[in-house]
Amino acid sequence: MTKFKARYDYAWVVLQGLVKTDFRLRYQGSFLGVAWSVLKPLMTFCVMYVVFGKFLRMSDGTPTYPVVLLLGISSWQFVTDSTNVGLRSVVDRGDLLRKIHFPNYIVVVSATVGAMISFAINLGVVLIFALFARVQFTWRVLLLPLNIIELYLVTLGITLIMATMYVYFRDIAHIWDVLQQLVFYGMPIIYPLSYVTNRGGLYATLARLELLNPFAQAIQDIRHNFIAPETQPTIWNQYHNPAVKVIPFALAVAFLWLGVYLFRRNSRKFAEVM
Repeated sequence: MTKFKARYDYAWVVLQGLVKTDFRLRYQGSFLGVAWSVLKPLMTFCVMYVVFGKFLRMSDGTPTYPVVLLLGISSWQFVTDSTNVGLRSVVDRGDLLRKIHFPNYIVVVSATVGAMISFAINLGVVLIFALFARVQFTWRVLLLPLNIIELYLVTLGITLIMATMYVYFRDIAHIWDVLQQLVFYGMPIIYPLSYVTNRGGLYATLARLELLNPFAQAIQDIRHNFIAPETQPTIWNQYHNPAVKVIPFALAVAFLWLGVYLFRRNSRKFAEVM
């Protein structure tokens, strides 16, 4: 225990310092500062709600739909903030890594923890909107921390993979810019999943397949347990086969294991490559 404490106490202190520094520098020089962590998803929500909810009529027809949409956008904002900052973290902190000895993975974890702080602030805003919308909360709110932990772990795995690749291939940042747009529009975030499932046939099958994506499954579970358990389709009520229900969780674990494995295997070479 003494060796464990001596080893990870130092890592914990470094992590705290990096998180505080990153969070302050992220909004340094801006007039609104930390408020942008809330304003960005709110502005995206306004645009998406007007375009998809009002003009294209992509709504589930319930009073809670705007809150569900805001929660989905806030959840995806956490993923994009983590990956966009995290994939560059090793290169951006290259001088620090060469001067001070500490575990390299801390710079990636600090990026995801900083994004998690912004996500926690956004969840508070969603809660306020939910109270105004008179959302009827259920006991499933107790499951919300587990859903958020799952979303964090799969995001951390993807971020570790891309941070490792970015050290060797700078093009990965541009590729991810395109991929994250495809993933965003391919998931039921700006449109309700029931909008697709209600069309039946091939559309319903494709909609159910979307839930095998660990990002989509985690975000849908967050919406289901936090806001609308009666209107949000999830992998739990769309599939009856237990083996199928395990697929997104298995993919999340696989991404996390692969991220940790690749990062640990290549971390000793980062200083030489950079």
